[in-house]
Amino acid sequence: MSRLFAGFAAGLALCGVLAASPALAALKVGDTAPDFTAPAALAGKDFDFALSKALKKGPVVLYFFPAAYTSGCTAEAHEFAEATPAFEKLGATVIGVTAGNVDRIKDFSKEHCRDKFAVAAANADLVKTYDVVLPQKAEWSNRTSYVIAPNGKILMAYTDGNFAGHVSKTMDAVKAYKGVK
Repeated sequence: MSRLFAGFAAGLALCGVLAASPALAALKVGDTAPDFTAPAALAGKDFDFALSKALKKGPVVLYFFPAAYTSGCTAEAHEFAEATPAFEKLGATVIGVTAGNVDRIKDFSKEHCRDKFAVAAANADLVKTYDVVLPQKAEWSNRTSYVIAPNGKILMAYTDGNFAGHVSKTMDAVKAYKGVK
């Protein structure tokens, strides 16, 4: 029983640290986003996501999150799912990327991304390349959102452990890029 309580307490502490730790994003506005290909799922179907291919269609909203099936990440996925049609109207692709619970992204894409956008599994190299290692749990990615222009340049970068604000900030950046108010 005490081991269960200790695990629960550690999980709550991690959630508190994640929610209370706004920081600057690793890559800066104007930097070139590193290209990558990663295993992904959309509506429960596996495929390989390639950033360069997605950028050919328009801007990409690339958001890293710590782990599938955690409370904040689930809530964030729901918010992005609700906003995905609006992003698509602006020609933008949404992709969630995680290094945590990568064995569960197929189900997460159906259940919590609501078949609206893809979620990809980040390996350690991708997390290091984007410098989004979660300090409290090095095998997971932190919560960082980017908007990337079709030319590969980062238009917006935002890191905050609290999921609130990531959707609105990325939407504002896509609208600004498209010249929409």
